[in-house]
Amino acid sequence: MRADDINEIIRATNLYARGLDLGNPDEAASAFTADAVWDATAVGLERYEGQEAIHAFFVADAAAVERGAHILTNHIVDFDDDDVAHGTNYVYAECEMRNGAAIKAIALNRDEYVRTSDGWRISARVITPMLTPQMDGFEV
Repeated sequence: MRADDINEIIRATNLYARGLDLGNPDEAASAFTADAVWDATAVGLERYEGQEAIHAFFVADAAAVERGAHILTNHIVDFDDDDVAHGTNYVYAECEMRNGAAIKAIALNRDEYVRTSDGWRISARVITPMLTPQMDGFEV
């Protein structure tokens, strides 16, 4: 049933956000496939390929962020077939860094999703700013 698939995809995106916000890189990375791509170059960060590289970035992020919040909304999911989908969602993120900096970004996540043996996962996420990101002091 498509509604169940959509809910599972949204759950994966929310696990990513909750993992980042609670400083749990394992949970954040669990939303991605082993060969996933996470690309935030448009907001001034890096592109990472593979779950291990993504996880390593999330570990560094957890060490650098004092506290933060990622609010994901307006999910749109379209199915390419029974096991592949793509979609978008908006993210509003603010973080207070341990170095005293404050960052803010409002962006559009352009995602690709794949059904795995563990359920739906993000296979690619490209983050595109909707407004000019405030990233000065984001040192990860």
